[in-house]
Amino acid sequence: MLANDRYRARVLEAFHRTVATWFRERLGEPSAPQQQGWPRIAAGDDVLIAAPTGSGKTLAAFLHALDALLRQGSALPNTLQVVYVSPLKALANDVQKNLQQPLAELRARDPSLPEVRVAVRSGDTPAAERAAMQKVVPHILVTTPESLYILLTTVRGRAMLGNARTLIVDEIHARASGKRGSHFALSVERF
Repeated sequence: MLANDRYRARVLEAFHRTVATWFRERLGEPSAPQQQGWPRIAAGDDVLIAAPTGSGKTLAAFLHALDALLRQGSALPNTLQVVYVSPLKALANDVQKNLQQPLAELRARDPSLPEVRVAVRSGDTPAAERAAMQKVVPHILVTTPESLYILLTTVRGRAMLGNARTLIVDEIHARASGKRGSHFALSVERF
């Protein structure tokens, strides 16, 4: 086995056994962004993964966050732990491909894994759904930069965000420059 192959195998060993097996069988070997990102994410570092489209950047962040939630097992608290921020146009695809589908497949493999609740909060979210998020808090909140700002300005929004441990920002290049980027940077700092 080559040194690079041994390194790739060790990177996946850090995940819950079900997560690592699912990844190997479903996707094969980790991509370079995943190999380089996961150890830094696991160390609690702030990580920026810059790589071409389709290289697994979003899954790198989501899979590590899912693994942390699933490892809590039956002790998984009813609190928001992960906030994922992406432009509205990317939300539906990212949520299905990188979050809902892997979650469903992982739970099908191992029904003992805890049920991870996911909610989407955007400007289009009906008031009834927003109110329901306050009663049954999701473990993962998928939102837009504008909705994150609104959540940070309300008492109930800040209370819900108060236990979040992970912030995943996708498509950062789409808003890094200009007023929107400055406004979003302020929201991230407030978060």
